[in-house]
Amino acid sequence: MEAKAIVPRKTRAGEGKAVKHEPGQRSERRALGDIGNLEVVRIVEGKQISRPMTRSFRAQLLANAQAAARENKNQVIPALDNKAIVQAAAEKKKNLLALDNKAIAQASGDKKKNPVVPILESKAVATKKAGAEKSDVETHKPKPESSDVLSSFGGENLKLDSGRSSREGSRKKEFKTLTSVLSARSKAACGVSLKPKEKILDIDAEDINNELAAVEYLDDMYKFYKLAEDESHVHDYMGSQREINVKMRSILVDWLIDVHRRFELMPETLFLTINIIDRYLSVTTVARKEFQLVGLSSMLIASKYEEIWAPHVNDLVCISDYAYTEAQILVMEKAILGKLEWYLTVPTPYVFLVRYVKASFLPDQEMENMAFFLAELGLLHYPTILYSSSMIAAGAVYAARCTLNRCPFWSETLKHHTGYSEDQILDCAKLLVSFHSIAAESKLQAVCRKFSNPDRGAVAFSTPAQKLLATAL
Repeated sequence: MEAKAIVPRKTRAGEGKAVKHEPGQRSERRALGDIGNLEVVRIVEGKQISRPMTRSFRAQLLANAQAAARENKNQVIPALDNKAIVQAAAEKKKNLLALDNKAIAQASGDKKKNPVVPILESKAVATKKAGAEKSDVETHKPKPESSDVLSSFGGENLKLDSGRSSREGSRKKEFKTLTSVLSARSKAACGVSLKPKEKILDIDAEDINNELAAVEYLDDMYKFYKLAEDESHVHDYMGSQREINVKMRSILVDWLIDVHRRFELMPETLFLTINIIDRYLSVTTVARKEFQLVGLSSMLIASKYEEIWAPHVNDLVCISDYAYTEAQILVMEKAILGKLEWYLTVPTPYVFLVRYVKASFLPDQEMENMAFFLAELGLLHYPTILYSSSMIAAGAVYAARCTLNRCPFWSETLKHHTGYSEDQILDCAKLLVSFHSIAAESKLQAVCRKFSNPDRGAVAFSTPAQKLLATAL
């Protein structure tokens, strides 16, 4: 037992005298060791003393306690019980393995419904496991100053620094992110391969030294054509005509194609003639007896605009078997120009067709003839007015490549210069192929006669594109 020094309390005046108690009265005096102002003080040498708790003595004890606390912060903290730490870590690891097995079992049940679920659940379990291990390490890891303290477990002495370095090394292991795993699996499931992107060919490279080709202005010109074609695009006007119909229009166009070929006019003249007819009919109601006159006057206007030597009016009177006089043709010409406000500079399908044929991969004469054959079949039939001039030209090139089995049917170069994807032009191409499939049985044979000539490759005898006909409208 430790020795205690009893410090007697100083007595005041009169306290040393004996106090007499009356009989039956209980004494209120307590033992000296039970007085509350006595404090047991531990001596530095290991002994304890008791003394009264005065204000100065209490302040001294408080200062000593604060100094001892500051000294304890700088002292080496003893290592925790390694056995308890290992047992707690093993128990948490066991619980995490149980959760992981449960997640795997649930994921295997839902694998057919949603293949992404196992990945997400495994990722969540791994994240939870890593978080638990991190919290476990942070709870029990020693202070940096405790590198010299050794812990014993299983008969071996291990330094805490080596354990800490092993944990840091395990954290630095690289893992694939969830995004990269999902992207790789999606590409594999969809059959996406990392193929190099097809290059866009420079179709004007051969004409770079040709001043007449105006290579430096071509891109700007066709951007303007794309914007201007909407202004000259014709809407469905046949419902406003009382005496003419779709069949009569087809007959007139078929006859004008023969007249155009007999006069040996430029192809631009034919496309502009049909454009003038449709634009005039969209703003004016025409009588049946004047319908052919509208066609003759429209061809006269187009010839004056496109040809170097336009046909004479008398030649048009003769070609019409004198159905109209020269004065009638000239009056109708003036009426058409007045209704159109002399607006003749319009982008027809021919303007785009020349450019798109050039943009076709390895274009040849046969492919060019087939594209123009399909485009003129489109002029013959009224439903093509629903499409713009550039769309008709792009559809004709696509249908021609499908008919002649030229692969690829649609390239990145064509997509760049036309501005249309394969899906956008598919409906128009199907419509042109459907006209090709009925051309041999039709009574309107002007286009077929024109392109049955060997000079045009006799492309009219080609078999229509069966692949497009299988899904035709």
